[in-house]
Amino acid sequence: MGMGRVMLSLRHSTAGRSTPKHFRIVLIKPSHYDDDGYVIRWYRSPMPANSLASVYGLIDDCAQRRILGADTDIEIVAIDETNTRVPIDRIISDMRAAGIPVIIGGFHVSGMLAMFDKIGPDLQAALDMGITLFAGEAEGRIDEVVLDAAKGTLKPIYNYINELPALEDAVIPFLPGISVRKTIGNVTTFDAGRGCPFQCSFCTIINVQGRKSRRRSPDDVELILRRNYEQGIDRFFITDDNFARNKDWEAIFDRIIKLREQDGMDVRFLIQVDTLCHKIPDFVAKAKRAGVTRIFIGLENINPDNLLAAKKRQNKITEYRNMLLAWKAVGIWTYAGYILGFPHDTPESARRDIEIIKKEMPLDVLEFFFLTPLPGSEDHKVLSGKGAPLDPDLNKYDLEHALTPHPNMSKTEWEKLYRDAWAIYYTPSHIETILRRAQAYGINIWRLAQIILWFAQSLTIEKVHPLQGGFVRLKNRHERRPELPVESVWRFYPQLTWEVIVKHARVAAAACRIFRIYRRVAAGAQMPYTDQSMTPVSDDETQRLELFTHNKSAREAVDRARKIKMLIDSSAAQPTA
Repeated sequence: MGMGRVMLSLRHSTAGRSTPKHFRIVLIKPSHYDDDGYVIRWYRSPMPANSLASVYGLIDDCAQRRILGADTDIEIVAIDETNTRVPIDRIISDMRAAGIPVIIGGFHVSGMLAMFDKIGPDLQAALDMGITLFAGEAEGRIDEVVLDAAKGTLKPIYNYINELPALEDAVIPFLPGISVRKTIGNVTTFDAGRGCPFQCSFCTIINVQGRKSRRRSPDDVELILRRNYEQGIDRFFITDDNFARNKDWEAIFDRIIKLREQDGMDVRFLIQVDTLCHKIPDFVAKAKRAGVTRIFIGLENINPDNLLAAKKRQNKITEYRNMLLAWKAVGIWTYAGYILGFPHDTPESARRDIEIIKKEMPLDVLEFFFLTPLPGSEDHKVLSGKGAPLDPDLNKYDLEHALTPHPNMSKTEWEKLYRDAWAIYYTPSHIETILRRAQAYGINIWRLAQIILWFAQSLTIEKVHPLQGGFVRLKNRHERRPELPVESVWRFYPQLTWEVIVKHARVAAAACRIFRIYRRVAAGAQMPYTDQSMTPVSDDETQRLELFTHNKSAREAVDRARKIKMLIDSSAAQPTA
């Protein structure tokens, strides 16, 4: 269903009989707690959740079709807790009674029911409280849930995890502009397709959305863009885990190209792709024409042993530079995710690998994650089956906490490595290098400098991953984990005031440092720049670059790639009958 929490209640008007009845549905995309126990909420959060948009679109369709009858209006309230306080008391007072029926869905519920035959203690606790669970995707199923809620006959579990719906002509995801404008920038999200063909063991998507490509039609994508464009929204994050493996990528790009080049719609996109996407004919070129300005790649690691252990066989270190240079050649930003804590990592090897990336790979933004056994992933199931010690606090399963023992590092060493990784990559000298490379490729370095500030400082200043961060942290004294005490007024507010002052001072200082670097780079705009990472791929680089020689598995990966190429070349040279 892709939702965090849904609260439903039927409220009848107290006016005359001719007045319509009202059925209110409150959609809540929950945040989570920081390490001090306070809800992570911002004045402006990064971007809206596609899960919230998907469910909102489905409920809105129910309302338009008046599935509860001509005399009943469906009212929808959408709340993203990362930027809006959940007014629990007001929600209860607006309803007929405090016994509000609640449904919980999303990746945790769906993943756990997909991977385990028995219901786990966390989901059972929800069931014991009378909460309904929804597993799978809600397209084609939401009517049943709304009708059951209206009749007061909700089932304990709606399990559609093994019945993946088609997306062609499905109801489109949508959020009203008032919700989108509570985020930073004019960006909203939608999925053009679901499912990924690969088998990464740390991934939950393949176990919830499947490995078969299901996709929206170009007509539906156009409808999404036009409906948002009408409300002044023209920037989009296409949330497909791997848009390059969407079988209709070209038809969708062609439609967007038409909207941009013939209809004058200046829409722009961030997409997620894999490390072999550049080998798809015309993919990079059409992405550029379709308004893709940024791409995210799950680089994950440069040690082939680690990639093999995670079943990320599609990542070939011999293709990393080819792929990145293909995107840079058309002036598109490159974001990459890097996972710390694979079985073959050590503190020393991880630090060395980051230095290699800085020197030999033309990346703009690199973000770091702990290897996390997310509920719903194969890693979680395997570790649970082995009885491995997993942290019981589900609030920490956010990719930025160490949750299970590592064979080569203590928990303290692992956590220190994670903190150090950001400082190792975002040094002043490397920030200058990133900006000089970007300027050489025609990328807007002023905007990039702002993004670098965000990624370089979020963990240090706000103690959260950049993707969990936002603009101006909001804290409420009463929004704290139930097991922790409410702090006194005399302790909470002076501490919060001092915290705000210190944080803003640190942000201002960091911004000044990066701005000075930006001005220095901008002043040398007319001077040509190149470095090792920007040099075209050559046949001999596998013998001299550290990326390919830093350990035995890297050298073996190069040898395998060379043998495969020789076989392909030999086969191509054979005369045809």
